[in-house]
Amino acid sequence: MQQSTRTRYALVGTGHRGTTMWGKDIVERWHGEVELVAVCDLNSLRAERSLRYMGASVTIYTDFDEMLRVERPALVIVCTKDSTHDDLIVKAMEAGANVISEKPMTTTAEKIKRILDAERRTGRRLDISFNYRFAPTSARIKELLSSGVIGDVTSVDFHWYLDNSHGADYFRRWHAFTENSGSLFVHKATHHFDLLNWYLDSDPEMVSAFADLKHYGRKGPFRGERCRTCPHKNECDYYFDISAVPLLESLYEDPSGEDGYVRDACVFREDIDIPDTMVTSIRYKNGVHVSYSLNTYMPIEGHHIAFNGHKGRIELRQYEKQPWTEPPADEIVVMRSFEPVERIWVPHSSGGHYGGDDRLRNMLLNKNKPNDELKQRAGSRAGAMSVLCGIAALQSSRSGKPVSISDVWGDDSALGLLERA
Repeated sequence: MQQSTRTRYALVGTGHRGTTMWGKDIVERWHGEVELVAVCDLNSLRAERSLRYMGASVTIYTDFDEMLRVERPALVIVCTKDSTHDDLIVKAMEAGANVISEKPMTTTAEKIKRILDAERRTGRRLDISFNYRFAPTSARIKELLSSGVIGDVTSVDFHWYLDNSHGADYFRRWHAFTENSGSLFVHKATHHFDLLNWYLDSDPEMVSAFADLKHYGRKGPFRGERCRTCPHKNECDYYFDISAVPLLESLYEDPSGEDGYVRDACVFREDIDIPDTMVTSIRYKNGVHVSYSLNTYMPIEGHHIAFNGHKGRIELRQYEKQPWTEPPADEIVVMRSFEPVERIWVPHSSGGHYGGDDRLRNMLLNKNKPNDELKQRAGSRAGAMSVLCGIAALQSSRSGKPVSISDVWGDDSALGLLERA
């Protein structure tokens, strides 16, 4: 009998992202490249529901060490709570597996060092799921910047908007506590800081930030324990009916009996400790200055970014969700100084994040890797630098003082693992 050449992979964390992006989609569309051999979750009922949705039949484990010992997967995909990533990544690499981790890579400098050291010791590879790099519009911007069309970049204006649905969702879930997520400076902005690092081909050096909880948490007009039992559901703009989303209800409602985690917790809980309104200034090692903001309760979803250079400006306003018809393409405006404006339209591609999800999975899962001229594939160093920028921003917002990346990293050079290749 001919032995399968498919990569044997295990999924740890069977929440929504694991079940869909790294579960059902792969089982149905990348089955010629990889083979799901096990899932692992502390909540066995959630894992059962996840497998049912995937249409897969493999062994469920609640003990990660046992899963590694019995199944010996060649690849482990980590989709658990952010603060747990480091333990799982390190154990998987020490067991001989390569790892794909959902962003952010982890939540603290100490955990970053653990991961980088394990990767060096074991010779295994860690990839971070930075799908925004793979979106067609992001790739086109990278090409334009690399071409030198606006000369050396001197500054960047970058503003991200989460709407009242997506933004509020972070305050319903475990993300609402710094201990779990590192705050949205780490959990969400890791995408944005990574895009900046990749676009500019440089590292952040100094960060100064302001951030507050202005809308959710203790700022709310009333509160309950969760939406399903809340006495204010008829008057709350943020009431979320989980029963209207069958997959979420299946993965979280009955399984909450095992671990107590509910998916529709009140966005106005008084113990929420992450900011919802964030403004940051970043100085890069190559001298570029960045103005960045993240807002989580907007009537629109998407972002605006502009690169200012000696020879002109590149500007994009990308719409993801808004109260008017979404354009079928993204418009990149290239403004060369003293020359006519050029408008470049990049059509939307199918799949999540305008096709970025599919391109990312093709890069990481296909045996014959696509060309990576733009260096879109992101490893542990990219994951580390984006998290360090987020940690510095959170520290600065709390201290009222600028924070350098070296301050966050500390005196320990960690064997030089942050040096650029």
